[in-house]
Amino acid sequence: MTGSDDEGLATEPLRVGILGAARITELALVKPSRITGARLVAVAARDRSRAEAFAGAHGVERVHDSYLDVIEDPEVEVVYNPLANSLHGPWNIAALAAGKHVFTEKPSASNASEAETVAAAARLSGQQFFEGFHYLWHPLVSRLHEILASGELGELRHVETVMDMPAPTASDPRWSLELSGGALMDLGCYSLHTMRLLAPYAGGEPTLVGATGGERAGHPGVDEWLTAELAFPSGVTGTAGCTMASDHHEMSHRLVGTAGEAVITDFVNPHDDDRLVVTTAAGTRTERLGRRSSYTYQLEALTTAIRTGTPARTDADDAVLTMRLIDQCYDAVGLGPRPAHADVAKDLR
Repeated sequence: MTGSDDEGLATEPLRVGILGAARITELALVKPSRITGARLVAVAARDRSRAEAFAGAHGVERVHDSYLDVIEDPEVEVVYNPLANSLHGPWNIAALAAGKHVFTEKPSASNASEAETVAAAARLSGQQFFEGFHYLWHPLVSRLHEILASGELGELRHVETVMDMPAPTASDPRWSLELSGGALMDLGCYSLHTMRLLAPYAGGEPTLVGATGGERAGHPGVDEWLTAELAFPSGVTGTAGCTMASDHHEMSHRLVGTAGEAVITDFVNPHDDDRLVVTTAAGTRTERLGRRSSYTYQLEALTTAIRTGTPARTDADDAVLTMRLIDQCYDAVGLGPRPAHADVAKDLR
């Protein structure tokens, strides 16, 4: 292959098919696509008129009658799945079986068993699987890890991640057990994932020591809040907390070492707050890593993975490890893992 051919392969726009007309799609895909040049080839929703309105508003090239039609569209090369949590696993598997790459919102499945089935499907298909932990791709995270590796904080001792937000409305799908809702699924998955990213600096993957949590009134089995206590092989401890019924918004990630600490003040929304605050004996400084959207960095990372064939950090195997921790947390608080979707066949029509 000539140099010019390589260049063409690297710059060829992604051709994306969209399942549903979820609100997150504008932030996670539509706006970034305007920067990266990705083509929004097709969309389908349960209500066709909703899909038509979405396509008209966001420049999607065509509307299909069903999710399956999107997956089978020959021009679609990657399927974006922002559906309710319970529909991530089944439709991710369907897209992989059709030979399409998958870009899924987190978490990738309802529970670890389903995530393992998705991972097996990804291996069988040979396609790229990419879970949407967008925060990872912003320079804030790599800079935080760079500071930790430099020794400026001394030896790492404790990690704390706080994920607090006001309550969604009572009808929000995040309060539905059937749709695999709950604070841990929506927020806490970020907390646990950030902990797992520290494995290279803490002797390996974290394990669950214990967890506490509480149900949402009127929504049996659905967690309103959950806090997990973790331990790393090196002796580092971690606290991963989340609540979906707070009186404030906080999504911070804090590392504490023997010589100082570093905090990303809002690691999930760096486009709103890009501060990294470092405190040592020398004083406190604030670094700003830019408010370019983490979703834009993410779409670029997805494009690189697909065009080069090199799996990204957030691949299907990584998703399994996160889901195992999530299930362990649910078991620890007595709620049990989220159930897999009850009627997959109906939805795959």
